[in-house]
Amino acid sequence: MTTPTTRSTDPTIRDSTVLVTGGAGFIGSHLVRTLEGANEIRVLDDFSTGRRARLPDDVAVFEGDVRSQQLLRSATSDVDYVFHAAGLVDVAESVERPVESHDVNSLATVKLLDAAREADARVVVSSSAAVYGHPESLPVHESDEKTPQSPYGVDKLAMDHYTRLAADLYGVDAVSLRYFNVYGRTPEGGVGGGVVRIFFSQARSGDPITVQGDGSQERDFVHVRDVVRANLLAATTEVSGRAYNVGTGESTSIATLARTVKQCTGSNSPVVHESERLGDVDRSRADVSRAASELGFEPTVTVEGGIERLAEETL
Repeated sequence: MTTPTTRSTDPTIRDSTVLVTGGAGFIGSHLVRTLEGANEIRVLDDFSTGRRARLPDDVAVFEGDVRSQQLLRSATSDVDYVFHAAGLVDVAESVERPVESHDVNSLATVKLLDAAREADARVVVSSSAAVYGHPESLPVHESDEKTPQSPYGVDKLAMDHYTRLAADLYGVDAVSLRYFNVYGRTPEGGVGGGVVRIFFSQARSGDPITVQGDGSQERDFVHVRDVVRANLLAATTEVSGRAYNVGTGESTSIATLARTVKQCTGSNSPVVHESERLGDVDRSRADVSRAASELGFEPTVTVEGGIERLAEETL
């Protein structure tokens, strides 16, 4: 494992061959568009949830299942960097389909890391704050206890361990980023990001804005622009085998988020409450001190400013 060092706060990747798995998805497509032009970009995606229209014309597309070892070897051949953003990302779906969640998330990551080892590529793995489950205290640090409450969270924790093991055992340059609640504008002009996307859709259609539970659940909402920057910092650092929180260090209740979206969109939709979702956690807020000291990461977008700008950008 490489000794952590503080990196530049203005990371760049140029003149490299880069693979983005899940590159037609929300986060992956932002990575592609940030890196294209200065690099040769490859995307591996089955387009089950991602959209081909999000990809620039000059991107090399490897269409298929991220679990395919043959496809992974082809896509990673002679690449310099891999951003692994593919996978099943819905907590509720993982509860309904735990075997598929394990295969697409955990097993696929093992195969990807093995292919990256053969290609001598550096890997940044997209993990999740779901690894922590119900934290005993906030903010949650990377070293805190991890008791995931869903198959998705268990899979992401396994991905973190495999990433560390690939670095320690096989010498793969790899780190994992534990995203908190990512949101922002999609390349085609829509809204991306879990509950933020849902609330915007409901508010703009005039449907009730549905809050699961009493709305007191707290989340750390981080803008996709900051997530992309964290990925670039992780790709260009000398650190390997580490996991990093990617959030803002601030928490917002779901009830407050609903009111903010309603206000920023000028919606007349009522806010209503439904039953709680299985596998959800009550509170979540990132301690980003490790990412700050070792990667040079600092969040730049507040949730209030981000939601307001998102409402303006997606009129």
